[in-house]
Amino acid sequence: MVTKKIMRNALGLSLCTGLMLGAIACSDKGQKDAALENLTQYVDPYIGTGDHGHVFMGANVPFGLVQLGPTQHSQGWDWCSGYHISDSTIIGFGHMHLSGTGIGDLGDISFMPATGDVKLTRGTLPDESTGIYSYFSHDKETAKAGYYSVHLDRFNIDVELTATKRVGFHRYTFPESTDPKVIIDLEHGIGWDMPVDGALVQENDSVISGYRFSKGWAKDQRIYFTAIFSKPISKFTILDTTAVYEGSKTPMRKIYGQVFFDGTKAGEKVYAKVALSPVSVENAKKNMEAELAGWDFDQTVANADKAWNEELNKIVVKSDSKTDLRNFYTAMYHSMVAPSVFADVNGDYWGTDKQVHTKNDFTNYTTFSLWDTYRAAQPLQTIIHPELATDVAKTFLQIFKQQGKLPVWHLMSNETDCMVGNPGIIVMGDLFLKGFVADADKEAAFEAMKTSAMLDERGLNWLKEYGYIPYDKEETFESVAKGLEYAIADWCVAQVAKEMGKTEDYNYFIKRSESYKHYFDKETQFMRGLSSTGTFRVPFNPLHSTHREDDYTEGNAWQYTWLVPHDVNGLIGLFGSEEAFVTKLDSLFTIQGDLGAEASPDISGLIGQYAHGNEPSHHVLYLYPFVGQQWKTAEKVREVLTTLYFDKPAGISGNEDVGQMSSWYILSALGFYPMAPAGGDYIFGSPQMKEATIKLGGGKTFTVIAKNNNPENKYIQSAKLNGKPYTKSYINHRDVIAGGTLEFEMGAQPSKTFGVDKADRPVSVK
Repeated sequence: MVTKKIMRNALGLSLCTGLMLGAIACSDKGQKDAALENLTQYVDPYIGTGDHGHVFMGANVPFGLVQLGPTQHSQGWDWCSGYHISDSTIIGFGHMHLSGTGIGDLGDISFMPATGDVKLTRGTLPDESTGIYSYFSHDKETAKAGYYSVHLDRFNIDVELTATKRVGFHRYTFPESTDPKVIIDLEHGIGWDMPVDGALVQENDSVISGYRFSKGWAKDQRIYFTAIFSKPISKFTILDTTAVYEGSKTPMRKIYGQVFFDGTKAGEKVYAKVALSPVSVENAKKNMEAELAGWDFDQTVANADKAWNEELNKIVVKSDSKTDLRNFYTAMYHSMVAPSVFADVNGDYWGTDKQVHTKNDFTNYTTFSLWDTYRAAQPLQTIIHPELATDVAKTFLQIFKQQGKLPVWHLMSNETDCMVGNPGIIVMGDLFLKGFVADADKEAAFEAMKTSAMLDERGLNWLKEYGYIPYDKEETFESVAKGLEYAIADWCVAQVAKEMGKTEDYNYFIKRSESYKHYFDKETQFMRGLSSTGTFRVPFNPLHSTHREDDYTEGNAWQYTWLVPHDVNGLIGLFGSEEAFVTKLDSLFTIQGDLGAEASPDISGLIGQYAHGNEPSHHVLYLYPFVGQQWKTAEKVREVLTTLYFDKPAGISGNEDVGQMSSWYILSALGFYPMAPAGGDYIFGSPQMKEATIKLGGGKTFTVIAKNNNPENKYIQSAKLNGKPYTKSYINHRDVIAGGTLEFEMGAQPSKTFGVDKADRPVSVK
């Protein structure tokens, strides 16, 4: 790999020291543009492109099907999104990418402008002539919300990209050339994705259409497209070969199309519009007609910027810090890359049952990294994206009907079954308890949750037989992680059963939600693997973790001992006293030691053994208020906000995980975070912003004001809700969405009274 100079901030942001954003009154759909703050200026897409952030780089609009951006020559874990800041190669500009995952997929329908003779293959480094790729310099690259540009050194071509929800828009500035072309590459995805079928058809002198079917993380992925070029096509050629790659039994199609033009003058611009559809080429054409009928590239960039601004304005904050503003609004940007629309403008979509579904009354979505996002990203959506939450609930019900269970990790109408537990149950429970499931769908929603919890797959059979998952029965390992996650999901089923008056179901699932107690070893005070005969696994080292080959998932005993967000009071009881609980919890942040040679790379962002770079730890900082020590949460939350998030490429301490890392930052910077996995309370931490106004819809706003707030004054001294003294160290979701004002008085020393009394502490719901 050739690594060239890294540009820290491609936006060229210019902010005066002490600049503060003024809060605005939120309004409903139809608000005049003049009332919107210009918040896209604070979005820096380079944050998270370094280290192991794995974020998407390119042009898109909020929750769009199209994520149009560069795919680099390099492959591997740090290229799961197709792009890493350390690299300086591009093999094409794919129309679909993932953001922040630990597995690489998509990269579909790649376009590469070129001149001269180009070998239609990936090629080898460092010789560009061996393949399709070109080097580039970060000095000649620009990225902002809804727009990306780069100069391809090899071909001397400037590439500019923008997008609508379902259409990618390219503008190429060519040099003087007698053989300019655009290569359509249906072979290369991100690298873990192989094409199994595809086609390219020239319809006339400006239109190429086709499809790509592939097998990867999503085992049966299908996408259709149509492309219109602004310059007449002089010739179109296709290379179509089939080969069986080493180590594979499946024939893989290698399809390239070369769109030739008659020649270009220096500086001549050639445009390409590419519409996608999960259903058909005809539907792709409908998407094109509805979303991008014209050719005004600059206006499309402006429209994308407006779309982002409308969403970013759902939370308007005040801060004296340029870094805080960039971190906050980039986090909001990252939180809205997915879930992504997976339906056409007419509502048609391709389902998990491999059928086309028409005449739908909702928008179907995909890209659900639920093991990650149920913790903060999905709850954030219930506050600021209620219309999305409603569609997600309906999407989940359709997925259940089509595959017989709620989604686990759903991608392009494929169930990947990635990660452990039943996170789809947790999200459905949260949506149900917060009112996003229609009355007519409530019985179906409960049945979907209950059925998913009662299957005989992924260790659930052992849970039903033993009351826990024995490590000597579950051959795929991860017994403790699975058991703890299932307990959380079972609690959610119980809460929905209670809401519906289903007493027998409530009693069964609330008892099963306490299965976590089996794994707790009172002698060592850790969650440990337990055998079918009731003995703990030996030898035991609470620090060590082998990557998915022990009792934990991407973690160790130090991190997993706290994974009981649904019953914190029950967990405290296992330790025997609040003092013992606090002593152990305190030690989590100070203990040092060797994680082992085979430790998961996801154990990152370490403070002692607290691993902020991975999701099972995300609620742990917020445990202290349950024992009347809210100030310790404030202290540690502020440390994470200011040391593990920053406005540089390495500014995210672990995989972004489709918005979860960023959503943790957003909620924590506002001053609160969800502990109960469904429908419950937000625990107070330490608000980083001086003021934040949250748009709730329906003309309502919820404003958080932190008086005397600065880096030293990180401790809450007192609070008021709508002008009245508020002594609790938490607030319920219903109080937030009712609208109003929450005021914190901040200070440099821990308060001796705030949140201390038992009446003011959060309490787990049974």
